[in-house]
Amino acid sequence: MSTPAPSAASLYADHLATLQARTATALERAGLDHLVIPSGTLHYQVFDDRDYPYAANPQFKAWLPLNRNPGSWLVVTPGARPKLVYLQPRDYWHVVPEAPSGDWVEHFDIVVIRKPEEAQQHLPKNAARCAILGEPQSALGQYGAYKPNNPQAVVDHLEFHRAYKTPYELAMLREATRRAVRAHAAAERAFRAGASEFGIHLAYCQAAGQDANELPYGNIVALNEHAAVLHYTELGRLAPDPVRSFLIDAGASHAGYAADITRTYAADTACEFQSMIDAVDAAQRAMCDRVRDGVDYVRIHLDAHLALAGVLRDFGVLRVSPEEAVETGVSAAFFPHGIGHSIGLQVHDVAGFTASETGGRIATPAGHPFLRLTRPLAPGMVVTIEPGVYFIDMLLEDLREAGKGDAVDWDRVEAFRPYGGIRIEDNVVCTDGAPENLTRDAWPVDDAA
Repeated sequence: MSTPAPSAASLYADHLATLQARTATALERAGLDHLVIPSGTLHYQVFDDRDYPYAANPQFKAWLPLNRNPGSWLVVTPGARPKLVYLQPRDYWHVVPEAPSGDWVEHFDIVVIRKPEEAQQHLPKNAARCAILGEPQSALGQYGAYKPNNPQAVVDHLEFHRAYKTPYELAMLREATRRAVRAHAAAERAFRAGASEFGIHLAYCQAAGQDANELPYGNIVALNEHAAVLHYTELGRLAPDPVRSFLIDAGASHAGYAADITRTYAADTACEFQSMIDAVDAAQRAMCDRVRDGVDYVRIHLDAHLALAGVLRDFGVLRVSPEEAVETGVSAAFFPHGIGHSIGLQVHDVAGFTASETGGRIATPAGHPFLRLTRPLAPGMVVTIEPGVYFIDMLLEDLREAGKGDAVDWDRVEAFRPYGGIRIEDNVVCTDGAPENLTRDAWPVDDAA
């Protein structure tokens, strides 16, 4: 008889216990008594009374599934129940947050306030004994001495350990991934039906059930040559004629956690570009399988250059061996970004370079400044694996000007330039054994679900 899976409530309780233990250690090392975390405040546009989209303090949403509650505060004192100071303002201009509810409520002492300045009376009496984590804006003009101080010892410890996801966090990431995969399937259908970039974006949001401000980052929806712009976010209103290719890098959110997925498609599934997509996909799957305990993530990145240079060589784009392409920097003109990053409460999650729980930095390898993670992998880590091959005019011009043009067959480059490029990205969990590929496990999509 199989053991029943833990409930969401028990996973969350265990998650809080882990955070409590991490906090106790961090405060002890800093010689402080309390952890105080503001949820964040609204930012207003200069010379205007319109606010920017609110983003919850990630230190706050690590504890609570609350993403739309500016002006609230969390107080954690080792040995005591955490306290939530919950702002529920009297406001007829906006929708007021509902009263706290859900499984999480039983774990907190909750004080409801009606005005932001009322929070101060519910915070620890001596601000000097507090680690207050957040941005300066969180305390301006309303909270007296309770200005975020972000003690380095506390931040280093908490952020280093955030790389190791609890079972609760993995459950949240799985749900975010399922939502994103469903939306990716809708986006491909819209592309096949001839939609514009903007139309594909709308189809994605509809299927994800999230608008642009709820998604973890701005959708990259690129047709044809636009796929050569790594962070293309313009969303053309008319589809090009002809449509050759489609790259979408888009995620979804769940309870404050993010999914980050990229796929590339050819309009003609029998064309040579589709064959290149298939080759990059095969290489990417092999890279995902290397997300294992003790593996150096930098090594995955460096070996990805060899694998992608091999793809380019096989398709006649490179005239030199993969080894020579990597050694001379030629491969970087076609694959200019890192192989991926940590993911969790933030899309590019924190402490990617941190050497230990007490700080320090593991530098990126020479010639690879855009790699966002240099730590060795360990169970609980969740990373993206996102190799790419692009035909970027500026970088190819630089290659020629550097005297390395003989390494490239420029006629083959011209054949692929109209397609822009290829990127394929999965979210992968490092475990004690074989990796868990959150993205592939959520595919194919059951639209009836």
